[in-house]
Amino acid sequence: MTDRSFDCMGTTVRLVVADEATALACQEFLHDFDRALSRFRPESELSRLNASPHAEVEASALLRAAVSAGLVAAELTSGLVDPTLTQALEANGYDRTRRDPELPLEDALDQAPPRAPATPGSAWTRVEVTDHSIRRPPGLQLDTGGIGKGLAVDMLALRLNGGRWAIDCGGDLRVSGAFAVNVRHPLTGETVETLQLQDQAVATSGVDRRLWRAPDGTPRHHILDPATREPAWTGVIGTTALAPTAAEADTLAKAALLSGPDHAHRWLRRHGGLFILDDGSVIHA
Repeated sequence: MTDRSFDCMGTTVRLVVADEATALACQEFLHDFDRALSRFRPESELSRLNASPHAEVEASALLRAAVSAGLVAAELTSGLVDPTLTQALEANGYDRTRRDPELPLEDALDQAPPRAPATPGSAWTRVEVTDHSIRRPPGLQLDTGGIGKGLAVDMLALRLNGGRWAIDCGGDLRVSGAFAVNVRHPLTGETVETLQLQDQAVATSGVDRRLWRAPDGTPRHHILDPATREPAWTGVIGTTALAPTAAEADTLAKAALLSGPDHAHRWLRRHGGLFILDDGSVIHA
């Protein structure tokens, strides 16, 4: 087996695959995926779509698949996971990759506003994917974000088609065969659970990694409440969701975090998982 890690999609990607040639092919695919769909690249197809003044824009099969995956996530969560928050993300300071936290999570939690569950949005219902284009009101910008990482993992899974392998795109992970996967506590960094995966996917969502201060000093992170368009401080700081695919696992993990302590179970009980509260408590679904 070949075990390779590299930077891509604003995160660390790890591949455990049969051989070096397979690893190189997977790495090339992921870099191509990122070049096409990163909103941090002004020349990407996604950025050109977001900048277009036209209501309908011709789009490649890859971009249509990524936007469709975002719409599926929105539909599954009734708008709680919303792919149309690009402008709000940038207004909050997520206008670059922000790979490393700029303040301790403990400080952010002390200074964050009162906790409340997020509320679904509806802007995503104005986006349509056709067999050759994407339609949306001009000015409504899209972000493939985490669901894009999940989609990339799932697309590689189709290419690898069997055998034993593991693909981890910054917390969106899918395996073929048996693998043990450690879940890290966002406050302590310690392992809180070791998952025994078999031909399935897992995704972790949290507020501890992409964490920064706004110009006014308030703490910000990249998971937004679609209704307020501000960072969601829900009382849940980390979630881990199991699912058959990485895209679904990513969706369920984000929905659980956005739902808050009282409703996180709703999403995680589908296939299993856990969530972690502000006080560090670990709760299994």
